[in-house]
Amino acid sequence: MSGASELPKREEEEEVTPEPEEQSDDSSEDEASGEMDFLRNLFSSTLGLGSAEKVLDELTLDGVARYINSGKCKNIICMVGAGISTSAGIPDFRSPGTGLYANLQKYNLPYPEAIFQIDYFKKHPEPFFALAKELYPGQFKPTICHYFMKMLKDKGVLRRCYTQNIDTLERVAGLEGEDLIEAHGTFYTSHCVSFCCRKEYNLDWMKEKIFSDDIPKCDKCSSLVKPDIVFFGENLPVRFFTSMKMDFPRCDLLIIMGTSLQVQPFASLVGRVSKSCPRLLINMEKTGQADPLLGMLGFGGGMDFDSDKAYRDIAHISTCDDGCLALADLLGWKAELEALVKQEHARIDSQDKKEKDSESKGAAAKASSASAAPEPKAEE
Repeated sequence: MSGASELPKREEEEEVTPEPEEQSDDSSEDEASGEMDFLRNLFSSTLGLGSAEKVLDELTLDGVARYINSGKCKNIICMVGAGISTSAGIPDFRSPGTGLYANLQKYNLPYPEAIFQIDYFKKHPEPFFALAKELYPGQFKPTICHYFMKMLKDKGVLRRCYTQNIDTLERVAGLEGEDLIEAHGTFYTSHCVSFCCRKEYNLDWMKEKIFSDDIPKCDKCSSLVKPDIVFFGENLPVRFFTSMKMDFPRCDLLIIMGTSLQVQPFASLVGRVSKSCPRLLINMEKTGQADPLLGMLGFGGGMDFDSDKAYRDIAHISTCDDGCLALADLLGWKAELEALVKQEHARIDSQDKKEKDSESKGAAAKASSASAAPEPKAEE
């Protein structure tokens, strides 16, 4: 299901953690660390202590470009949401009229979110798989934004991309498993829902089932098979939690694109970079801003674009594609980026044509074989 590419997690799930046995050793340390961070932030903000270093010479896109080109920026993290895929034709969740939740009436759901609710899915999988057929990966091409992140990788400055999206377009654009943290899961693999089985299936297997209008059932135990996307009522992947502890303290530029920063625990990642790390938001509106009262108490690590104390956060208000093109232009990469997009889109179109031609030939051969078969003789 490439569409509605950002699968939401409920606000209440901010406390979601991986399996207890994987977290037990760290939980007390995290708690103590959190208390220390709170006290440190409280004293720093109240007494004006511990001011962070200002890394950018200017809080603009130009300032970000100069910083990247300086050679000092080597560990960029991208945090992305549904907004980076809308120009590919994939709807987001919440846009009035065009968002996914506004167009689910035909599935007769008790409420829109039920289509991604694990208990509802186990009882009524049909609506989810019908929607998946409409929005399945492979029907859309990556956007300029996706290829900009691929360029960051090729230039050796991308540490990781943390994505809320389940459309796999980051992978299609050339980011590999090690480059990605798919926070809300992916269609790339699927598993049997039975805890006693958990057999894994690949993208092609699931695609064949969905486009045959078959409800995917496990070959081994006949239970439902579900793509590895995170439904309401499920934990985020363990790798999300383990990787963020390593990645964000090392991050020297955080680029946030196409996300509302309202979904936890993903949104809280903006506060995990160092106090000096610049944070660039490319979005259609400002988001992720700190609540003044909570900010004073040291909570959140929210964005500060406009106050007199702003020193590292930049908001570039535009579509994600336009923002990436503008930044690429300032970096001297624009022509290279446009050539990459053109080349890769042509390659995908050519590959799709070959697959369709192959399918057509196969269907024609099958029909020809059926028509050429001798009619059975009537019994005398």
